[in-house]
Amino acid sequence: MQIFEGLESLRELVRELDTRFRYAVEVRHPSWFQDLAYNFFANNGICLVWSQLAELKTPPIVTTDFLYLRLIGDRSIQEKDFGLIQIDRIEDMQKWVDNLKTVEDENIKLAIMTANNHYAGFGPGTVNILRNMIGLPEAKWEEREEGGEAQKHLEEYPAIDSKQHTLSDFIN
Repeated sequence: MQIFEGLESLRELVRELDTRFRYAVEVRHPSWFQDLAYNFFANNGICLVWSQLAELKTPPIVTTDFLYLRLIGDRSIQEKDFGLIQIDRIEDMQKWVDNLKTVEDENIKLAIMTANNHYAGFGPGTVNILRNMIGLPEAKWEEREEGGEAQKHLEEYPAIDSKQHTLSDFIN
């Protein structure tokens, strides 16, 4: 029953969306993992986000010409331990890599992947492991110096976490 109520709300929302943008939806209930939802997303140009939480793993269904994979984790790693890989997630990540390889011929124009620190302990390190697994070079980043461009940006927008860097820092 949950999906039918959710789809009706989603239909109303889709009518209000700005068509200049592309959208992705992450669902967190298994009732959404059925053809009715997949077809709705595909017919409306909405990407079904592939995601992995502790208790839920989204089926790797392609609904658009782009993919979005979120590796979220289970919150067992404490914030004080972030910065280093703490949990070996290679087996799970290999399954996602295998899924990515199966859709190579489906005219995918863009694949976005994110990993939070709760997934394995260090989100950027997790992304680099996946990049290596699919044959891409590691993204490199460095600490920013006081008084640099990033510092000026932080002074203008003080709500931004000083540990966070721009996307361009992670792209070769």
